[in-house]
Amino acid sequence: MSGAMRETGWAKINLALHVRARRDDGYHEIETLFAFVDGGDAIEAEVADADRLSIDGEFAEGLDAGADNLVLRAVALLRRIHGGDRVPPLALRLTKALPVAAGIGGGSADAAATARLVRQHFLPEVGEAELMRDVAPLGADVAACVASRTCLGTGIGERVQAAPELRLTGTPVLLVNPRAPVATGPVFAAWDGFDRGPLLVGAEVRAQLFAARNDLQRAAVAQCPAVIDILTELGALKPWLARMSGSGATCFALFDAAAERDAAAATLAASHPHWWQMTGALR
Repeated sequence: MSGAMRETGWAKINLALHVRARRDDGYHEIETLFAFVDGGDAIEAEVADADRLSIDGEFAEGLDAGADNLVLRAVALLRRIHGGDRVPPLALRLTKALPVAAGIGGGSADAAATARLVRQHFLPEVGEAELMRDVAPLGADVAACVASRTCLGTGIGERVQAAPELRLTGTPVLLVNPRAPVATGPVFAAWDGFDRGPLLVGAEVRAQLFAARNDLQRAAVAQCPAVIDILTELGALKPWLARMSGSGATCFALFDAAAERDAAAATLAASHPHWWQMTGALR
């Protein structure tokens, strides 16, 4: 796409994910700390005669490029809200670098990236908060993915608050996935229903992250036992925090130095060459 408009669907991680209650509508009340890595899927777009989507990249296989794809749904939703005269038809290309059903944002990040692209080029007067409200119906964490910076999510994840006290930008991070998809719905459905307490956020960042947890890990491990293998291997590489993200199976490790992260990545690549990895830093 020569001269195309471009955006990135930044990989999302949940530094912590506390499930507090199961709601009557089938969703769950959660408290989560979202953070974002400086790598992800690529979105390109050009004005066209009709909306269409092509998908390539390492994890493109099996993805539906039809109207139900969140990328096209994001365009259609913003056009419906702001008018067809403002949001023209687009030919879009999604290069899928992140594994699917992996607990790192995936389709939500791609929808959010598409929304940011549309705002930048066609709806410049729309502020970030308004854009987040516009696209929130597309998914529980789409609003957080619009911001793509460390923030606190409550409700089902759609209520987003800034968390400037965390000061984690630039932290070296390693993501690892066993190349096994984990379905979000069954993981939440298998939550044991026990409220283990609130998520605390404040100036003592590391202490509070150490005390936090991911309440979906047990259910995810039942679907994908390799999560335990990854966390065990990561823990042996001495990050200051290692945890599963979202509903799994991707796990992350945070390090004090990029050299430590890179050494850990090299060790895992040698011992588990079939595992997917991504190195980066928190945005």
